[in-house]
Amino acid sequence: MEINALLLAAGQGTRLRPLTLDWPKCLMPIKGRPLLEYWIFILDQLRIRNILVNTHHQKEIMEEFLNRERFSGKVSYIYEPKFLGTGGTLLANKDFFRAKTTLFIHADNWCHCDFQGFIDFHRYHRPRNTVMTMMTFRTSTPATCGIVELDNKGIVQKFHEKIKNPPGNLANAAIYLLEPEVLDVLQDRPNVSDFDIEVIPNLLGKIATWENTNIHRDIGTLDSLLEAQNDPITTLGWSNPDAWQRDFEKNTIYKKIESTKNSY
Repeated sequence: MEINALLLAAGQGTRLRPLTLDWPKCLMPIKGRPLLEYWIFILDQLRIRNILVNTHHQKEIMEEFLNRERFSGKVSYIYEPKFLGTGGTLLANKDFFRAKTTLFIHADNWCHCDFQGFIDFHRYHRPRNTVMTMMTFRTSTPATCGIVELDNKGIVQKFHEKIKNPPGNLANAAIYLLEPEVLDVLQDRPNVSDFDIEVIPNLLGKIATWENTNIHRDIGTLDSLLEAQNDPITTLGWSNPDAWQRDFEKNTIYKKIESTKNSY
């Protein structure tokens, strides 16, 4: 099963302002490395060689990061002059994913789990007649997440996107493995923007789930970003720092996170 990956990295990170006024959310440091490097490193370890990253906010900073030598031949990027949204980006790049399984990742989330196990479940163990696998996790703040209700096979039957008093705490991690049939749903909605709101409800009964029982964080607030600095994870990327990394360590945002992380 050949897998291509789409890393969504175009968001403005409004809840992290003022930090994100000068620096992209997906390049925020976690344990001294930019979050997006962690994602690319994980995909490299999984031998996924066709990786597409979308950019919009802080375009020049993003492209300087993505043009590093260590990503050559593995990562390509597409600039969106107008922000397309999660569903719109997938639809705009449908030819990149046609006839292949797509690993679709909101790359401004911090996640640590058995990614090979996630892929193996989708490949060998997901229920018949499902066209995608959604990673899930248990959240302590269910009203801020998309909450799923499952049948006895783990297939999504109901989906509640950020509602008051949701029925449970099993949340959508916004990391998916998609089969080409999902693109058929997108093509019927040429103006699609939000994948979670506009696409998932049309696939109920066809979405398998795999629960991440390790670490999953939305780093959209300063508190959650600082908490992530102390998560028990050691392998975050390539061990040899390059010129970009050395410049990154002089960045004022890098220094701010490093200087305050021990208070959490």
